[in-house]
Amino acid sequence: MRKTNDVINRRRKEGQFAQVMHRLRKNKAAMLGLGIVLVLIVLAILSPWIMPYDYTKMDIKNKYASPSAAHWFGCDELGRDIFSRLLYGSRASLSLGLLATLLSTAIGVVLGSAVGYFGGKVDTVIMRLLDILQATPGMLLSIAISAALGSGFGNTIIALSIGGVPMTVRLLRGSILTVRKQEYIEAAEKINCSKLRIITAHILPNAIAPLIVSVTMGIGNTILQAASLSYIGLGVQPPTPEWGAMLSAGKAVITRYPHLCIFPGLCIMVIVLSFNMLGDGLRDAMDPKLKN
Repeated sequence: MRKTNDVINRRRKEGQFAQVMHRLRKNKAAMLGLGIVLVLIVLAILSPWIMPYDYTKMDIKNKYASPSAAHWFGCDELGRDIFSRLLYGSRASLSLGLLATLLSTAIGVVLGSAVGYFGGKVDTVIMRLLDILQATPGMLLSIAISAALGSGFGNTIIALSIGGVPMTVRLLRGSILTVRKQEYIEAAEKINCSKLRIITAHILPNAIAPLIVSVTMGIGNTILQAASLSYIGLGVQPPTPEWGAMLSAGKAVITRYPHLCIFPGLCIMVIVLSFNMLGDGLRDAMDPKLKN
């Protein structure tokens, strides 16, 4: 009987997934955002082999060189090719956004599942602790944690992920509270399904949709926060190129050599906009009523 129900549920979920993907493909803005994100991810992976110059190679003769056929985006204060540094720097920016968002989501799913399903004292204690954490603005919290732990790739991921936990928990908690009242959850409890199975097999698959949209849009916001930390010297440190750090390096000479800031700024804008467009499309595809 249980195997039959599992097969039925699997087919129903496959049908729902096909419907979501069909609606998503009809959204041109979302598909454009997805295309840009995929292209940037591929470029980031292949950057060591396709960048025209070594991102660490200095050439003082080309110091502050303007964009040209030899150097498409010009050169920085040490004569390093900006296009190559942006290409390789996409690895750091995308990795920070993806890993920090996934870490905060993983923590939020565990806590959100606990407070949403068990309620009572578990809900009260965890939510009050998160209220204290959320009382501090997310960017300020990231700055404080990064300053305490020190700069670096791993510490930046920790600093960025902690601030996103409360929102994930609240979003999942609200969704689970709605699903928790459904009859099939009561039926699963009556036949003595384990609490872990009820949460993972019955509650989370039916409550996770809003979280998927939030995560997609959160990646762009996290990339922007990572760039902000690097801009003030608390993120990824030289010699590793990172878009926010490149912006910071060019701010002192922006009036004379604007290309030092224009191209890193455009990269940040494009990737954040792409994730937001994809997130909007996913939201409309998963709940078409919202679009109307």
